[in-house]
Amino acid sequence: MAKLNWTSESERWLNDIYDYIAADNPQAAGRVLEGIYEKAQVLLRFPDSGYKYEGSDEDIRILLYGHYRITYLKREDGDIDILGVFHGALDIDRYLV
Repeated sequence: MAKLNWTSESERWLNDIYDYIAADNPQAAGRVLEGIYEKAQVLLRFPDSGYKYEGSDEDIRILLYGHYRITYLKREDGDIDILGVFHGALDIDRYLV
């Protein structure tokens, strides 16, 4: 069965997202992170759910959750590496290229 691996980079993004939202509303920050984690679980059953990121030769895909883009790599062994979680306002090419 496939595994979902959160990279250290993706965990840093999640911490930043939490800190930013929690400055105003800690409960909302917790709900957002919980929603991101739950959305990512979909990838275990449907790894092609996201759209393909065209800026790479690797099978990098993007799954949308609200204002956030969960960026992941489908590995050849079937596992999935979450590379980062980006706010929609960010220029994702700066981080993935």
